[in-house]
Order: sequence, then structure tokens, then C-alpha cells
Amino acid sequence: MSTDTAKATDKNAKTVTFPKSKFSWLWENLSGMRVLFVVCLFGTVVYNVMQIVVPFFSGKLVDEFTKLGNGGGSGDYSVFYRLIGAMVGLTLLRVLIVYLDCMGYELCSQSALFKIRNYLYNKISRQDMKFYSTYRTGDLMTRVTGDLDAVRHNIAWVIRMIVESFVLFFSAAIYFVIMDPLLAFSILIISPLIFFIVVKFKTSVAPKHTLLREKLASMNTHAQENISGNRVVKAFAREDYEINKFDNANKDFMETNIDTQNTWLKFYPYIETIADLMPIILLTVGGIFIINGRITMGEYISFSMLIWAIANPMRQLGNIMNEFQRFNAASNKVMEIYYSEAEIVDDKDAIAHPDRFEGKVEFDHVSFKYEDGNLPVLYDISFTANPGETVAIIGETGCGKTSLIQMIPRFYEPTAGKVLIDGIDVSKYKLTDLRKNIGLATQDVLLYSDTIEGNIAYGVPHLRAEEIVKFARYSAADEFILKMPEGYDTIVGERGVGLSGGQKQRISLARALAIKPSILILDDTTSAVDMETEKHIQHSLRDLDFNCTKIIIAQRISTTKFADKILVLKDGRIIEEGTHEELVNAGGYYKDLVELQLGDSIEALREGGVL
Repeated sequence: MSTDTAKATDKNAKTVTFPKSKFSWLWENLSGMRVLFVVCLFGTVVYNVMQIVVPFFSGKLVDEFTKLGNGGGSGDYSVFYRLIGAMVGLTLLRVLIVYLDCMGYELCSQSALFKIRNYLYNKISRQDMKFYSTYRTGDLMTRVTGDLDAVRHNIAWVIRMIVESFVLFFSAAIYFVIMDPLLAFSILIISPLIFFIVVKFKTSVAPKHTLLREKLASMNTHAQENISGNRVVKAFAREDYEINKFDNANKDFMETNIDTQNTWLKFYPYIETIADLMPIILLTVGGIFIINGRITMGEYISFSMLIWAIANPMRQLGNIMNEFQRFNAASNKVMEIYYSEAEIVDDKDAIAHPDRFEGKVEFDHVSFKYEDGNLPVLYDISFTANPGETVAIIGETGCGKTSLIQMIPRFYEPTAGKVLIDGIDVSKYKLTDLRKNIGLATQDVLLYSDTIEGNIAYGVPHLRAEEIVKFARYSAADEFILKMPEGYDTIVGERGVGLSGGQKQRISLARALAIKPSILILDDTTSAVDMETEKHIQHSLRDLDFNCTKIIIAQRISTTKFADKILVLKDGRIIEEGTHEELVNAGGYYKDLVELQLGDSIEALREGGVL
């Protein structure tokens, strides 16, 4: 790995150090295209050196036919035609080189863009939960779209223009010095002033491009949240509020963009004035030199035709620096994701377990707190779920129920203690083997823009149609699916738009069951279904055709009462543990919850045959 480092400063003023410089990183991602890219760079040098051709031959033509007009020279007009032919031929050759060169740069940039985008998507897909709680969706989308386009633009245009400007400037400067060093010196003496101005411009504009990129990400986040949360917006009639919020973000982005562009406009007049002084200097000094016979008219014409090759690169440096700073800000964000590493990964000696687990789940004195939190979420949790058992977890909102189950598939790691499956710490298993054995269905359901069949078979792509129907029946989804326009081939909208909350939950449960998990985790999965449907689902879960340990988070007593074991959580601790009967007889929190939900005392419920 390269010893070069690149540093970036994020919005929290935290310095991020990368293992490679930006150009080393680009070179790495140009693999397969490096030879072509080098050829393109050489082509850029060649066609810019060839810019001297037309002024050179034009000067020769003027001098040759000035002699003829004065009665000197050979009088052979074949020289004229040869010079004209050479000019046309070399110009056409230059045009061809420029065309092929631009095509080559574009091919290289698109190849690098394709490679980086795939790598980023792979990297993002394999990140852990901490990553997704840190980065906003709109910000991530900006990084894989607008920021990556700035990287591509740097390869296809910025680097080419840097080479072009310097080669053109120095080619013309060398040609000028060869023709007449004193006249060349008179013209070139003011060029350092432009470089000084460009350096000052770079210092001023760099932080503004970083800020501009943050404003774009913020605007995209507003748009993404509004679109994904459109039902909430409409439910509260907050369209005007959201439109105004986006308008403010858009206005903020526009003003920052204008301020960034105005930075260049402040420096532009100085660069343009200095560049425009060059023809004046040439006219004054060159005119004196012609009168004194120091240079010929043809040489003056060559100087005059090539003066733009000195002035234009200087003018262009501002634009190049502007685009380079845009690339600099964007590449920092792209490389931050590119070189990020998930904290929860396979150990070097991770155990492969392609077969089914027996399904024994143990929590051994587990404590947990989120990295950005001050207080622990879970304290000294210990319990065992034996193979085939159903363990229900109940407790007030915020007591740590969801945090507890998220440690089983290693979405998070315990800060103390161990989580074991079949007697082995979950951190010792390969993540893929661990998670393939765990079926997960949550209250907040995500369905993809696909058929219902495709959503159920998401975890097992080649699942047979009859098996899909079987798992839909387990989750009480088959009945409503068959009533839909195209049955299992019905396309559901993004995030399941068009389905009720209960319908989405049932499809999510069918999807979790379809992988035939050794361990099934249900996080309040039946909260949106009616009591009759819930009863059908509970019956199905007790009669699955495969062995499965079930860990269920629930709020309803009707869900927990048939569990083999019930855990009552309060403030991150297990305060009660036992069966439904044991906890009712114990007279604690669970008994109070039963009376609250069923609307009577335990004694009255027993007398009425409810318990």
C-alpha cells in the first residue's frame, strides 16, 4: 500500500486520513485502462505541440512572399503550395489526434466510474448498522451520483486540461524564446502574476466547494425524506411545510453556489486584464523590433498568431482550479466511503457452518450500549432459548427489546458478555452462515418494487411456487394475495405502497419463514393484524414443518401467553422470567399488564374462563 496519504475534513471538523493520495487512488481504479490513459496523455502533449505548426508555416509564408514582392526570392510558387499543403495536412492530423484523444479519455473515465461505483455499492451493502445510523440516505446518494460524476469529470476533462494548458504554454514559450528571447521575455514577464492570482483563488474557493457539496447533500436528504415519508406528510397535511423546507434547502444551495461562482468572478478581471496586456506588449515591442529590423514581418505574424497559446492557458487556469476544487471536495466524500471498513466482520478464524443450526440461543451476562450513547441500554442479560422453544420478550417502549434481538444476527456487538448459538459465540461464526440461519421480520416492513412472489422468495431466489404459497399460508397472507389483481404476480409499489400495514407484515413474515430458519426473530410482527389473523399465525408457528427456535417481541398478551418462556424487560434488565401462568401467579409487572389489556382482575378473568 502506498505511503502517500490524503486528508479530508468532514462537516464535523474531523480529519479523515486515507491510505492513498487522490491521484494514486484514481490510478488504482484505472487498472485495465492505464496504458490507454498514458497514450491519451501523450496524445495531449503531441496535439498541443502541433499548435505551433500553423503560426510557424504562416510566418514562413509571409517572409517568403514578402521577398517575392520586393523582387527577391526564387519566385517559385511551388514553395507556397508545399507550405499550404503541410499546414492543411498537419492540421487534419491534429484534429484526428484530438478526436481520438477525447474518446480515449472518456473511455478511461467511464471505466473508472463503473469500477468505483460498483465498489462503493458493494462497500455500502456490507456495512454494519452503525454505518447506516451515521450516514443519511440523501448524503449516500449524493456520493454515488454527483460526487462520482465530479471524479469522472476530473479524469475526462480536468487532468487533460491541466496537461494541455501547461504543454501549450511552455511549447509557445520555448518557440518564442527560439525566435527572439528579448521579445519572448517582454511578453512572458507578466505571466507569474497570473499564477499568483490563481493560487490565491484556490485558497479562497476550496472551502466553498466543500460547503457547496454539503448543501447539495442536505437538499437531497430533504427530498429523499419527503418522498419516502409521503404518507406521513399527507396524513398531517404538511405538504406546504415540506415544500417550504425544501425551498429553503434549495435556496441555501443556490446561494452557496452563487457565492462559489462569484469567488471566481472576483479574480477573473485581474487574470483577463493581464492576459489582454500580452497583445499590447507584442504590438508595442514587436513593432519597435520590426522597425529596427530585429525581427521579420513573418516572425511578428508567428508571435501574433501564437500569443493566444500563452494567454488562453492562463485564462483557463482559473476554470481548471475551480473544477479541481470541486473534484477535491467530492473525492473526499467518495474516498471516505471507499476506504471505510465495517466493524462487525468475520474473524480470521471464523467457523464455517453451512448446515442448519440446532437453534439453541444463550445470552450470557450481556450488557450493551450504543457508541453514541452515554448510558447502557441493556444490563447483565442472561437467558437461554432451547431448540424449538418459543421465547417471548415483553416490556415498555424503550426498555431494550429490539436492541437485545439485534445482537443475535450480529447487527450490533455486546459491550460485555456473550451471545451464543449452539454453545458457540456468534462472533466466531461466518456472518453469512450465521445470518442465513436466522429469519427476521420486523414491525417496520420494507418490501421491494417487485412481485409478491419475488418479495416472499427474496432470501431463496429459486423457491418453488408451491412452497411460496405454503409460507404465505403460514403467515395468513395467501387469502388476501389471491384476491389481488394478479395474485402472487402482483407488483407491489416501493416499500409496499398499496398494501395495508397488516398485509405487509404478513408478507414480511412469509419472507422470513421461506428460508426455513433455525432461529426466527419476530419484532412485533403482528402488531397491525387483527386478533383472528394473529391466532391463525400463532397456530401456524406452532406447527411449522421444520424445527425452529422462535424469539418474539410482542406487546399483546395474546401473543405471549403460549410461549414456553416469557422475559419481562424494564429499564434494560430482566425483571421477570417464566411461563404465562408463573408470571401471572407471581403478581408483578406481567400480571398488571394482563389486567390492563384484558380489562379486569386476574381473579375475575379466571372465573370467566379467560385465563
